[in-house]
Amino acid sequence: MAVDPIAKFNRWFAEARRAGIEKAEAMALATADGAGRPSVRFVLLKQADARGFVFYTNGNSRKGRELRDNPRASLALHWERLGKQVRVEGRIEELSAPEVDVYWATRPRESQLAAQASRQSAPLTSRGVLLARWRALRHKFAHHPVPRPAGWTGFRIVPDAIEFWTHSDHRLHDRELFTRASNAWKRQLLQP
Repeated sequence: MAVDPIAKFNRWFAEARRAGIEKAEAMALATADGAGRPSVRFVLLKQADARGFVFYTNGNSRKGRELRDNPRASLALHWERLGKQVRVEGRIEELSAPEVDVYWATRPRESQLAAQASRQSAPLTSRGVLLARWRALRHKFAHHPVPRPAGWTGFRIVPDAIEFWTHSDHRLHDRELFTRASNAWKRQLLQP
């Protein structure tokens, strides 16, 4: 019987949430610029389905520029309390404006204002400047919806490989790798 790695991921993710793990959706996202120089940071997973793993960000940020220049990335989620982690590698697709708008409407208003106020990854003279811009926008949009900034977007990692890691005593961890072969997944066990 074939195992669907996306369904398995969603079971593990649900287990992490049921376990009360704070920020179970936090994932390390690794990108590289056009010259291959890597960078990594944490972002929040917002959706995982057969199409891939979705997160949102300012497309003009360093990560946004890197994802456009080198449209491949990897991510990792680690849930220490469960002794589990998942690693994903794949190509990047940028979400359509209507898809991004749907998610934008669900964001807390203060987060929308923060996305409007921040020129993500650009130099900042002081935190006071950012907070003043945020307060000005809060006043400006006090009685209106906060529009989505033009550069704010979403990306999907379309997986080529998904690895499941489970802690085991004596560092004899269980590793299960799924690689995409056409429209199917090939399963392989890996040594720790």
